[in-house]
Amino acid sequence: MTHDLSDRTVLLTGASSGIGFHTARLLGERGAYVVAQWRSSEAGVKEATRDIPPDKKLLVQADFASRAAAHDLWASAVGWRGTVDVLVNNAGFLPQAAVDDEDQIWAQSWDKAMEVNVVQPANLMRFATNHFRAKGSGVIVTISSWAAQQGSGNPKLVAYAASKAALTAATKTVARAYAREGVLAYCIAPGAVATDMTRLAAGDQGGIERVEAALAMGEMVSPEEVAELVAMLASG
Repeated sequence: MTHDLSDRTVLLTGASSGIGFHTARLLGERGAYVVAQWRSSEAGVKEATRDIPPDKKLLVQADFASRAAAHDLWASAVGWRGTVDVLVNNAGFLPQAAVDDEDQIWAQSWDKAMEVNVVQPANLMRFATNHFRAKGSGVIVTISSWAAQQGSGNPKLVAYAASKAALTAATKTVARAYAREGVLAYCIAPGAVATDMTRLAAGDQGGIERVEAALAMGEMVSPEEVAELVAMLASG
């Protein structure tokens, strides 16, 4: 089933690579107005939104390591068309530090994981929730991870797993608190997705082949499949 999004304005974070890249493309194909956030790869976000008409896309650079990033991004998104209908919290950072690493490396991994993966997405969720409550409807989609439910099999991803669990809990809390006011909040928690981020993490676990061998179906999820689920939820 194809879900038409031609009347929806979607704010998508992390649109230049991985799940976000394919989600941006699909949202465009379904007719959505897309606000695509990117941090460092302008070429990536331009390629992801290449087929979206100029009047139906807004590309916004924002670094979530900056405390003001979510506020400024939300202001740009709402200012573009006067409203946002869907927030897709997809951007994420993969800090790596094991318990036996140096104190500074450990502390830096937690600081950045919390700021990029929790504080800034939670701020966007706050802005979106209040905006959606005021108009009586809206959708929030959080891209979480199976690590939020079961922890990570990679001992260097303690902070990453914890940050995804925190944002998952925040999204579920919004869902429980504001569904009656028309705010629909969802978490997608895929397993190993075939992205560069997963390949990076797999390097410490013996490589892609070893990771896939441990999966129930023996293969990773395609980012296109996750994008399809996002598009469905974005339709309301």
